[in-house]
Amino acid sequence: MANLELKEYNQQTSTTKTRLSWLWSEYSVIIAFLIIFIAASIMSPRFLDINNQLNILMQVSIIGIVALGMTVVMLSGGIDLSVGSVLVLVGVISVLALNASGSIFVAILTALAIGSAAGFLNGLMVAKGRIASFIATLGMMAGARSIALYIAEGGSVSGKVSGFTAIANSDLWLIDYPIIIFLIMTVLVYVLMHKTRFGRYVYALGSNEKAALLSAIRVDRVKLGVYSLAGLLVSVAAIIETSRLNSISSSSSGVQYELDAIAAVIIGGTRMTGGRGKIIGTFFGVLILGILNNMMNLMNVSPHLQGFVKGLIIIVAVLFQKRE
Repeated sequence: MANLELKEYNQQTSTTKTRLSWLWSEYSVIIAFLIIFIAASIMSPRFLDINNQLNILMQVSIIGIVALGMTVVMLSGGIDLSVGSVLVLVGVISVLALNASGSIFVAILTALAIGSAAGFLNGLMVAKGRIASFIATLGMMAGARSIALYIAEGGSVSGKVSGFTAIANSDLWLIDYPIIIFLIMTVLVYVLMHKTRFGRYVYALGSNEKAALLSAIRVDRVKLGVYSLAGLLVSVAAIIETSRLNSISSSSSGVQYELDAIAAVIIGGTRMTGGRGKIIGTFFGVLILGILNNMMNLMNVSPHLQGFVKGLIIIVAVLFQKRE
């Protein structure tokens, strides 16, 4: 009788541990977000101010959009180091198109075309050239920044159409347009990755590329689509970035955006090896980074240490992934 009760107890304990493990695996980023949010609220009374909350969302909107594209790339088993440089190149060329045509519509179309083309070229090198994504996008990072510096002569370019600034500096019911665009992009990418065949193919590719090939999935086309989508999302972020100040610097804009995007994706639970992760995880990962940056600013932490904090967070997040 005692042995039977002990066996039942062990089974219940095992079941409880399994459930807790599943809960942590599925919702760890949300739990981490709540803990950090509560801690920030206790540490600084100013944190809960509605204007500060909207400011956090505004600050993370650009990186958030870039991180959505990075998530898709990393789910496929790749990585994109060129996002910051491509953003600058898109911004510089779109401002020149804006000034030359006087049309905001033409500037937006130009931005979307350049970003998608850069992403497609990344995908072409990875899919057809069989170049490792790290190397291919590293080359694009250097090349895109160099072209932007050449076109802008190492300086900034400014828009001459005043209405262009309305994209990033207007609001709807006190919510700034960049925040709304970020939320819309999150929903669209979520639907694409979790409700469509393309999304299933990306997960299959990241889990096992050889198995995906044997399953008659056109891996090369999926890779081209993945990197093109990432480039398209970078161009959306570039439009917002350029519109905010009606100018863009070829030397300083977009610097370390790839680090911020990768940090948000990894914190959100996407594995570096691909095949596992969620768009909603990246969304909360972006918010966690935004809260941490905001808290460091409120507490007057040196900006030179903020990169160290991000790097530490990436390492800790990867360590937790390895333990799952």
